Amino acid sequence: MIGHLIAAAPHEEDPSQTHHWLWPEGYEILFGGLASLMIFALLWWKAGPLLKKGMAARTQRIQDELDGAAGALSSAEAEASKIREAKGDIEAERQRMLADADAQAEALLTDGRARLDAEVADLDAKADADIVSASSRVSDELRGEIGRMAAAAAERVVRSTLDDDTQQRLIEDYIARVGASA
Repeated sequence: MIGHLIAAAPHEEDPSQTHHWLWPEGYEILFGGLASLMIFALLWWKAGPLLKKGMAARTQRIQDELDGAAGALSSAEAEASKIREAKGDIEAERQRMLADADAQAEALLTDGRARLDAEVADLDAKADADIVSASSRVSDELRGEIGRMAAAAAERVVRSTLDDDTQQRLIEDYIARVGASA
């Protein structure tokens, strides 16, 4: 019985359900569409000029960067051409510097050889002087030693060959000769 009553009751609609599975209710379409149009118009009116201005600034910035890049490219190409021209100068400068270095090295070698030759000649002269000095010193020492040995040998010979009487007679003759010459 209750089932009949429920079935006989007027059909009430559920507010959480729509009449179609894809489309919303008509008043929602109307108010939602008007609100959307108002928001889009407001955005067009207020944000449109800012958007245009931002895009124009972006375009100008990109154009400035392109112009700067083109200027940098032209200056780099000019610099590259200067470097290519200077490359020939660099090679000539390199050759000149190498020749200058060779000349300086040759001058150093010549100067060094001359100094070494002078030093060797000086050392030879000193060595010769040292040899002469040593030779004369040894010669003088040898003469002195020979004189001492000869005197000692003569004294021994005289002592062994002379007797007291002969020695006394020689001394008296010597004194007489010295006294006669004085």
